[in-house]
Amino acid sequence: MAKRPFIKAIQLCALFMLLSVLPPVPVAAAENTVEVKELRVGVNGGGTRIVLEFNRLPSYSAHRLKNPERVYFDLKRARLSPRIVPVQSPQRGLVKEIRISQYNEDTVRVVLELDQLKDYKTFTLESPPRLVVDIGQERNPFYRERKIVVIDPGHGGHDPGATGPRGLKEKDVTLDTARKLKKILQERYNLDVYLTRNSDVYIGLDARTAIANKKRADLFVSIHTNASRRRRAGGIETYLLNWTNDTEAMRVAARENAISMEKMKRARSELGTILASLERETKRDESLRLAHFIQNSLYKRLTSSYRGIGNLGVKQALFYVLVDAEMPSVLVEVAFISNPREERLLRSSKFRSTAAEAIASGIYRYIMSLPDAPKLAMK
Repeated sequence: MAKRPFIKAIQLCALFMLLSVLPPVPVAAAENTVEVKELRVGVNGGGTRIVLEFNRLPSYSAHRLKNPERVYFDLKRARLSPRIVPVQSPQRGLVKEIRISQYNEDTVRVVLELDQLKDYKTFTLESPPRLVVDIGQERNPFYRERKIVVIDPGHGGHDPGATGPRGLKEKDVTLDTARKLKKILQERYNLDVYLTRNSDVYIGLDARTAIANKKRADLFVSIHTNASRRRRAGGIETYLLNWTNDTEAMRVAARENAISMEKMKRARSELGTILASLERETKRDESLRLAHFIQNSLYKRLTSSYRGIGNLGVKQALFYVLVDAEMPSVLVEVAFISNPREERLLRSSKFRSTAAEAIASGIYRYIMSLPDAPKLAMK
């Protein structure tokens, strides 16, 4: 028994001697190491964008290889965050596979395997530090530090939209909600925001998206209130542009388009080429994502304060106001003005403010999900 303390003392002495001869940890070097925090990929039109985010900007070198076609980047004095997925295979775009790994002690290597080796360019951004790689991008890059959003208050002027049982007009609700939404997006989320109308005036459906296209907007969101012959019909829903055979969705679109159901059915062949073009340009996919962000935010925020509001989900229909949009675009139906209870809610400034905050949060969360997102503080 007496030997055990003696043996333990020898072990401790040996450990001390070993530590005394080991080289000191280079604290300063560790502090200067760049952490690769995130890798994001986005496809827009004919280009692919890869964004690498860091705690500070690294020095890097770029190289091109053939057979197979590759571009790779060595990030100096860098370490890889364990959160990053080492291999990504984008479903669309020019990049077949992205591999990122700790190449050696102080170098992270990023390899982009391509279908074909097109021109590429790189640039860096601050706040937060990012390296952006554009493969086969259009002449005008789609990155902006501040995104542009165009909000469209539905109806206006001689077109009142739907009218509630107690006389509340859709055009008044949409304008007030849009004004509140604009203020929140500008002041809280630092976005550039424009309204298609800021007073009780009539603007044609095609002129509304023309405003968004002229502003080169990143998003277009049209605000409306729903209506039905069934007074008990209620809830919230968000639409994107696409053909549908759903009778109720067609009815809603026909009302907003101010045309008959028969004309809606005939419009399918007339707009087939437009819808096919939207598919090619991937606008539909992004519109679908935007619609889900807004719908989820609306439902969560409104039901936390107001009971009994139904979630009618994300739907597709042929809304003329969305046809010419050159960017992701959705139409939001904020409650049913034809429902007596929901008309009372829509009359309330507090309810409209809550709805505006929810839509703003959905828009911002969508923007933050983009590979080239301007990383502002999440609210």
